[in-house]
Amino acid sequence: MDRIITLIEKDELRVKALDCVRQLKLPHCYLAAGFVRNLVWDHLHQKSVFTPLNDVDVVYFDETESNPENYKIIESQLSALMPELNWEVRNQAIMHKRNGDKPYLSIIDAMSYWPEKETAVAIRKLDNGKYECISAFGFESLFNLQVTHNPKRSLETFSDRVTSKGWLSHWSKLRTAL
Repeated sequence: MDRIITLIEKDELRVKALDCVRQLKLPHCYLAAGFVRNLVWDHLHQKSVFTPLNDVDVVYFDETESNPENYKIIESQLSALMPELNWEVRNQAIMHKRNGDKPYLSIIDAMSYWPEKETAVAIRKLDNGKYECISAFGFESLFNLQVTHNPKRSLETFSDRVTSKGWLSHWSKLRTAL
């Protein structure tokens, strides 16, 4: 999605984070969730200062990974490169176990189980310097300022996340959709 890429390119912190993640050469690896979602919502709310990132979600898909603790090593590597960020790394090929789902087939498939559709967005920097932006549900509702329940997750989980994260008060134009 070109609009997201344009916003990312104007944000030095996000560009640097994408460069750091690309250096690790993880398979099918993206920066996801609030990294993209919050930037779009800030832009649509015409915020002059972007909402600080409480964490940076790095997702990748590696079915061959044998060490379930590998994410700690990757988080440490990223912290050495960019210590100002709180890195949260997860191999989506094994997350189905924690979530009680059938095995995920890809990054997009894993994202299709996230509680809100607008959170299921991700971006990565490719070796050729271009960006690739993906979404499990498209980008329309994200740009329409919606927070939409994903029926693959409970309504209670969705409601709890919307409330606990304070999205509707932080971004006053947001509307929930079921």
